[in-house]
Amino acid sequence: MNSGNSIQTQKVLFISNGHGEDLNAVQIVKALRQQQPQLEIGAMPIVGQGNAYRNLNIDIIGPTESLPSGGFVYNDRFKLLDDIRSGLFTLLWRQIQAVRKYGRDCDAIFAIGDVVVLLGAYLTGKPYMAFIVSSSAYYENRMQFPRLTDWLLKSDRCHQIFTRDRYTAKILNEQGYDKATFVGFPAMDALEITGKDLQLSPDLPLVALLPGSRLPEAGNNLQLLLDLAIATTPLFPNGIQFCAAVTPNLCLPDATGTIPLQQVAEQCGWEYHPTGYLTHPEHQLKLRCIYDAFADILHQCDLVAGMAGTAIEQAVGLGKPIVQIPGAGPQFTYTFAEAQMRLLGSSIQTIGTKPATAATITQAAQAIYRTLEDREYLAQCRINGLDRIGGAGGGDAMARIFADRFLKTNLY
Repeated sequence: MNSGNSIQTQKVLFISNGHGEDLNAVQIVKALRQQQPQLEIGAMPIVGQGNAYRNLNIDIIGPTESLPSGGFVYNDRFKLLDDIRSGLFTLLWRQIQAVRKYGRDCDAIFAIGDVVVLLGAYLTGKPYMAFIVSSSAYYENRMQFPRLTDWLLKSDRCHQIFTRDRYTAKILNEQGYDKATFVGFPAMDALEITGKDLQLSPDLPLVALLPGSRLPEAGNNLQLLLDLAIATTPLFPNGIQFCAAVTPNLCLPDATGTIPLQQVAEQCGWEYHPTGYLTHPEHQLKLRCIYDAFADILHQCDLVAGMAGTAIEQAVGLGKPIVQIPGAGPQFTYTFAEAQMRLLGSSIQTIGTKPATAATITQAAQAIYRTLEDREYLAQCRINGLDRIGGAGGGDAMARIFADRFLKTNLY
């Protein structure tokens, strides 16, 4: 810890390993900045470029790179080979070295993720807290960590274990992890409404399309969801509307000046309009694609048709029903979707067990119709969302506990 006769700037490091982990981390960082404005904060995103941190102008303290798997090697172990060929071990070694170097001067570390970030936190020699966002007792009704993870969580340097849901904290406490607690899911704090006019009809049900955020997979997923919109529309003679919450990378020109969303639309028979609309003349469909009002879409929709990770968790937390169709991956495969069903419970219906076909699309459209007609089930989804995810405030609570433990002593 910093000490001396004068006020010193305190310094902390956030380590995370995945898109969802980064999203949760930055919500904690935002709250921590409000509570401790003079605090120096560094970040080491282990997976991807760490754009969530960069968007907040948080210093990235080591090398970052987007590897072929996108961090989803558990869906397809062969993807790990691609990552290794692309320099995974060299990258990881350089990242750990950067963590150890930066961590020498830190007061504490916040690790968000699994064994990699926990090991990095431990190797700094500094105290740390852990948010095990990728682990839940809902998967198997128990918790069983790899031996190294278990040791790192039980280390004297680990002062607190935050869980993603109450049930996991309860199970961990029963298994002897007395440092485990649930204070909320920070990703829910990210759902701030912008007030953007979505130009929707208040009288028609709204289905939100969530294709994910990683290209090129998000583009492939969106094609399937556009097919689903076509299949669903005839089932609602009084009308239905769709709005796709897409990544900015789909809507904005790439390095060649090409707009990926335009390519996606043309490949599946839709017409692209620069104002953010897609139309399908044959089926007389008009669909908005928006990249800067995700929370607005999620709050206003009646149902989510999704092929995403954290975004689906946020939708469940808001009490929305989910209809999923598996894709080709690397992230959103049936393996991923099935795990999400165990994690998130009755709010989710997954249609099919293999990459979606025309038959799968038809079945999913029918599931959307049945779901929107089932008021009892819709009410159950609202209850389930609070149980599985909880409300907002997790980022602020974690930041406050972290600051109380590490940052409000030895300032003078």
